[in-house]
Amino acid sequence: MSVDLAPLYADHLATLQRRTAVALERGGFDSLVVPAGTLHYQVFDDRDYPYAANPQFKAWVPLVRHPGSWLVATPGERPKLVYLQPFDYWHVVPEAPSGLWTEHFDVVVIRTPEEALQHLPRDAARCAILGEPQSALGAFVPNNPQPVLDYLDYHRAYKTAYEIEMMRAATVRGVRAHRAAERAFRAGASEFGIHLAYCQAAGQDSTELPYNNIVALNEHAAVLHYTELDRLPPKPVRSFLIDAGASHAGYACDITRTWASDRDGEFQALIDAVDAVERGLCERFTAGTDYRQLHLDAHLALAGVLRDAGVIRMSAEAALESGVSSKFFPHGLGHGIGLQVHDVAGFAASDAGGTLPKPEGHPYLRLTRTLEPGMVVTNEPGIYFADLLMRELRESAHAGEVDWDRVDALRPYGGIRIEDDLVITAEGAPVNLTREEFARSGAG
Repeated sequence: MSVDLAPLYADHLATLQRRTAVALERGGFDSLVVPAGTLHYQVFDDRDYPYAANPQFKAWVPLVRHPGSWLVATPGERPKLVYLQPFDYWHVVPEAPSGLWTEHFDVVVIRTPEEALQHLPRDAARCAILGEPQSALGAFVPNNPQPVLDYLDYHRAYKTAYEIEMMRAATVRGVRAHRAAERAFRAGASEFGIHLAYCQAAGQDSTELPYNNIVALNEHAAVLHYTELDRLPPKPVRSFLIDAGASHAGYACDITRTWASDRDGEFQALIDAVDAVERGLCERFTAGTDYRQLHLDAHLALAGVLRDAGVIRMSAEAALESGVSSKFFPHGLGHGIGLQVHDVAGFAASDAGGTLPKPEGHPYLRLTRTLEPGMVVTNEPGIYFADLLMRELRESAHAGEVDWDRVDALRPYGGIRIEDDLVITAEGAPVNLTREEFARSGAG
């Protein structure tokens, strides 16, 4: 079913304008000025690094390949877009601004970056300028005032209906590409070959994806951010973990799935057990729930899986309290997602600043806020048999609580992670963007 984006975008823009007015008042500024960003060049070379649009810029307009452009928002006035369309015969020049968003802006087209100064506010000192230092232009040097950032970043956790539709569209790409990746895995492709199949199906190259694809066969799946991409497949191929997303209009999806070569083997049974934990946790992503408690409950559930599989002998509660569960599940349960794959303000106590602490002994959790309607967050429990962490556990006082023969048998499979993107609702159960698209497209 198609969605009419025009009213959704108009409401989204109105929300941004309301938030901006409050943020500027708190910071004591008159206008918000946001550069899209600039190209960065490699040292001693004329090659640029892949460009990434300033997320504060692409929150307003769905432009992700327009360095040198600027956004100006002043309360009580129409927002202005200063749009760089350079005179350039070396590269493709951006087309004239078009789309449903353009009617809401005063659009000024410039031919050189320096021309932007003619269209920015007169007094840079009265502006909150959000961006990287390299984006400075004349007196418009990013100052990133903390009161303004605190307010805008905190409220960015609450997605508008327009933003959720953009993330849904990103998920369509991501799920299609995940299905292609599984087919490539089943056909015997290498990590690099699977990555290429993924990009082809997503219709995006590696610089357009929201993060570097994690494509891991066998023991590589125990490396949380494995991005090496071997050119030849291992022999034998035992398992496959892929953590990969896609982008749409500046918004991201983030999906992880794990498969075993032997669909009826013990590692597939372990994958199924982790998948059941993940599904059960998803139902508890409800408004009013402290995300920190979900993280700790995930440890208890995964420790139960390890005990049932004969990997550990201790109770789930003892595994959590002793830190043993963290050797098998060393990362956080998830994070906010939206304009960035790890979205901002995950620890924010309020829109005036402050920090909500992580649970003791869990330093890698990226989200400590209470879930509220409109938030979009990930749920990604996992179990890994990482050499370094297994060595630490073997040398610890709790080594006797582990069946090391079971660990050695599972180590060649690497690890398991299952990840979905969830929209928190006011009614109860969340909207699972990931599972809904897998179901809609006919995949599991």
